[in-house]
Amino acid sequence: MTRKLQSSPVIARVAPFVIFLALTACQGQFGEASRYWFYVAKTFVGIWLVWAMRPVVAEMRWAFSWEAVVIGVLVCVMWVGIDGYYPGINQIIQKYFCPILKSVGLENWCSKAPQNQIPWNPHAQFGQNSVLAWFIIAVRLFGVTLIVPPLEEVFYRSFLYRSIIKADFRSVPLGTFHWLAFLATAVIFGVGHYEWLAGILCGLAYQGLVCWKGRLGDAMTAHAITNLLLGIWVVWKGAWNFW
Repeated sequence: MTRKLQSSPVIARVAPFVIFLALTACQGQFGEASRYWFYVAKTFVGIWLVWAMRPVVAEMRWAFSWEAVVIGVLVCVMWVGIDGYYPGINQIIQKYFCPILKSVGLENWCSKAPQNQIPWNPHAQFGQNSVLAWFIIAVRLFGVTLIVPPLEEVFYRSFLYRSIIKADFRSVPLGTFHWLAFLATAVIFGVGHYEWLAGILCGLAYQGLVCWKGRLGDAMTAHAITNLLLGIWVVWKGAWNFW
């Protein structure tokens, strides 16, 4: 795997993210329990992917700073604070895009309506306070804190952002600011989340941190802090809709 990643700087930054995304798409496709078991599987695959990327992707190095802590905390507060004040991405799809698809006979392309979806909740699936439920929760907290940030930051804030600026993205310093790339990357990152508006604002904050510090590690740390705090909030408050 490392040899394949070394063969191309693009493959090294895109392939791990695509593999992780493909495993995410498999969650829930093989029965309700597969939502949880595929998450566990993709987390362990993610560990391997990050390990394989480390010697190849030079910018994927954790960095700690007070700016990263502040942004990580503020993004979490924002994410929770604006929830419910705007429609989710699935609601927008159901309201605006599904009628168009149905009019041309492609109603099967529409996903299940959000109100009919069962929230991601290991306690409901495996038993309240069961060992298995807490194991799944622990794996998810680990994954969102230590695996998701490096994979996503390398893809979005390093590869995609700099590729929009110039095809030879490695020749673009990480601290370079470019309006089109700045906005486009944040929007693409945001619409990949159900909470699309929070995702866009989050993407702007993390990319701004990369431009400010001139390195990727602070954004990785901020991302990890946001995800960890949000995960703690989910478990503490039972706000499973965020997961």
